[in-house]
Amino acid sequence: MKFTKYIIILVFALGIFGCNDYLNLEPTDKISADKLFASADGINAFMANLYSNAPIEDFNCVATNGMSWNPPWPNNAGFYPWIMTDEAVGSQHQVIVGWGGLDFHWWEEGYKLNKDLNFFLDIIPDLKISEEIKTQLKGEALFLRAYTYYALAKRYGGVPIITEIASVDDSVTMYAPRSTEKETWDFTLQTCDEAIALLNEGDGSRKRATKWAALALKSRAALHAASVAKYWNRAPLSGDAVDKKLVGGMDESDAQRYYAECISASEELIKSGEFTLYKASPATVEEASENYRELFEDPNRALNEVIFMKDFPLPGDELGSNQDNWGNPNQTRGTWPHPGRFNPSLELVDLYEDYSNPGQSAPIVTTEDGDINNYDGYNKNRTYLEFDSPTDIFKGKDARLSATVILPGSIWKDTKIIIQGGYIKPNGTPVMLKSDHITVDGETYYTYGASDLPFYSGFNPLGYSCTRSGFGFKKFLDSKFVPTEYMNQSTTGWIDFRLAEIYLNYAEAVVESGQGDATLAEQGLNAIRKRAAHKTNIPLTLENVLRERRVEMAFENVRYWDLERRREYHTLFHNTIRHALIPVLDLRTKKYIFIRSLVPWAIPNSFFERYYYKIIPGIGSNGLTQNPQY
Repeated sequence: MKFTKYIIILVFALGIFGCNDYLNLEPTDKISADKLFASADGINAFMANLYSNAPIEDFNCVATNGMSWNPPWPNNAGFYPWIMTDEAVGSQHQVIVGWGGLDFHWWEEGYKLNKDLNFFLDIIPDLKISEEIKTQLKGEALFLRAYTYYALAKRYGGVPIITEIASVDDSVTMYAPRSTEKETWDFTLQTCDEAIALLNEGDGSRKRATKWAALALKSRAALHAASVAKYWNRAPLSGDAVDKKLVGGMDESDAQRYYAECISASEELIKSGEFTLYKASPATVEEASENYRELFEDPNRALNEVIFMKDFPLPGDELGSNQDNWGNPNQTRGTWPHPGRFNPSLELVDLYEDYSNPGQSAPIVTTEDGDINNYDGYNKNRTYLEFDSPTDIFKGKDARLSATVILPGSIWKDTKIIIQGGYIKPNGTPVMLKSDHITVDGETYYTYGASDLPFYSGFNPLGYSCTRSGFGFKKFLDSKFVPTEYMNQSTTGWIDFRLAEIYLNYAEAVVESGQGDATLAEQGLNAIRKRAAHKTNIPLTLENVLRERRVEMAFENVRYWDLERRREYHTLFHNTIRHALIPVLDLRTKKYIFIRSLVPWAIPNSFFERYYYKIIPGIGSNGLTQNPQY
């Protein structure tokens, strides 16, 4: 990627030295290091480079191409991490869960960034700047080193730990062996501590590393390590890498120690008083929904909750993202030719509670018998519940549902979003998932709810522009953005760490380990729910914490790693097809019924145990031990 991208994108604006004209800086591959680091502009540009290459899993994180992948015409629509989980399905690509051993590659990028960090850490003492700034720069570099090894550890297990600049005649450093997985996690957390000790509290912008960002990283990384240690036996592996403890090799005592690290880091953040939930006390459900939506539409309005974020200040290739284009439903596509490419699943929608029964998921009930496990399609012998409007079936649901998901019949950008998969003819004959129309009492009805593709957003398989799950994507979308034919035009910032995640990390670590302050953990759990207009507190249980985590953190690229660290992926995705909700107009009553169904035109996906660790590239030349079963 071009160096100018790093300067522009991270108008992070590395303002240690005040305002600088970053756009006039020369690329580092054309000037010497002495010249680069002789000026404040040069140091800032190099820092921007480092931040740009950090393993932040944002809108441009693509399973097949790694992080920060937004070149001209990036075909990344079907490869966002949430499509690889039970959160969503893609309109086009399907068998992506099965790429498990190759996805999110970070080996080459990680060690390239690590090399740059080692170089920078080596020259910081010689920079002609104040000791205060040197300390801050060192803290930031250590934060990025910890982030780099966290990203490596969660993908590969134990990896080579290289903290010095390697020369071609230094075989010890050039061909460093893999450390154990335990040693790698310990190094990551130790580096977090080193960064925490050096970093200041920041200027409130949230766009560069601070003490708080390093604590948040430690909270996340320690929880991951603890879960792997505790749940290894859910998917045990064997082979040379296991025997050498390059993967696995941790026990319950390690899990307890890592949970304690998570608890300590999370507690310091929570008790600091530096952060609060954005608009934590809504007056109504409607207000709660809009507050939650606003949080992600523009994180800069919610800096009281945001701990660390990545800005996309300018549109364009290698600058912005493409999430608004891919995410908007077909009816609000503008001139963009490929909308609606990711669709929330029924599995996700079923998690959201009804306010009338707090603390319990409320799956969508479509029939009088209440059977939610029948996915065989329309059956004339079943009695379906009937609704005047497609939105009526979702009344009373948690406010975050309508802020995260575009529901059939809901309004988005002043447009009623039509999602329909069929109708029942007056004679009782069903017509499902195929284009058809019928005239009844002088009015023409269409299976997909409207006459032509531009006027509906559901189920028509042509062009992959319509939802196959019955739901559209809303979280992160900019309500003012009009899609065009150009790529990478979205400038919405990405929240990397926020207070709600820290509350949930803390609650999970407390309930899993029996350590920490259970009262504080329960307060954090219920504070998140209060922000969603819940009035009744729920107890601190593992079930409640994990459900709340899935609802609150949906589409924030958390679910993929939760399934990995808790070793649940291979049981959840075992020849699995995800589920859809199909609205159908019954022309006998002119009311809507709903069919719980397998996602139409889908094929099964499986996640195999070996995918918990990714394949290590280049073992023929680097001599490293490969991960199991590759």
